[in-house]
Amino acid sequence: MKALFDQVSYETSKITTRTYSTSFSLGIRFLSKRFHNPIYGVYGFVRAADEIVDSFQGYDQENILKRFREETYLALEQGISTNPILNSFQDTARKFNIGRDLIDTFLTSMEMDLHKSEYNRASYEEYILGSAEVVGLMCLKVFCEGDEERYSSLKYSAMRLGAAFQKINFLRDLGEDFEGLGRAYFPGVDMQQFDENSKRQIEEEIRKDFADGYEGIMKLPKSARFGVYLSYVYFFRLFQKIKKTPSKRILNERIRIPDNQKLALLLGSYVRHSLNLI
Repeated sequence: MKALFDQVSYETSKITTRTYSTSFSLGIRFLSKRFHNPIYGVYGFVRAADEIVDSFQGYDQENILKRFREETYLALEQGISTNPILNSFQDTARKFNIGRDLIDTFLTSMEMDLHKSEYNRASYEEYILGSAEVVGLMCLKVFCEGDEERYSSLKYSAMRLGAAFQKINFLRDLGEDFEGLGRAYFPGVDMQQFDENSKRQIEEEIRKDFADGYEGIMKLPKSARFGVYLSYVYFFRLFQKIKKTPSKRILNERIRIPDNQKLALLLGSYVRHSLNLI
């Protein structure tokens, strides 16, 4: 029965999510249960594409990504794929009306990672749109469950929150991206001369994104609010830690939140949520 294969497919996306992102996995656990599989489906798809461009050095990445794009579209057309990751994603996309425009924009940003090493303001914003903002919109499609009016009202905030998360990842992985992959995402920043002033300008941009994103979290359906809020809390704490870290250390050290602090964040967030303080 196909239902059994669909179950296996979602389990594959779930394993992928939990293996690659403990923080994101934690947020998913506190969403309404009916959202678990769809969000795993989205994350599995996004992670698979990201791995092609980030981790498959020594292979024909361009051709692999091209085939991945073709197989994605075929899965969406046929309503099935023998690739479990794509099968769970197509099922989610068809159920929640995740459009080709969002999928195309995301995959285009992945292609940019294969060809661009430095970004100007226009290409940076294009990359953020595809790699982060539309991923937030895919998740919002799930949370709104067909309510297009609610989706439209929350669209801007979801994009800004996705952008904040991505920019924090860029700051956290600054040295690794530059030294390991030859990428410098932030426009107008000389990576050879990265200093406190450059860092503060990026942080101010992230602060504004966070503020806009938080407004949307408060308007999400209760079934999704706490899980998204928990992810927000984790990334905001990571942001605070990065702000306290000197620019030179950012280039040479990947800033992390220890597991015991993640647990404390979870407990504190749950108390605030229970008392309607978020």
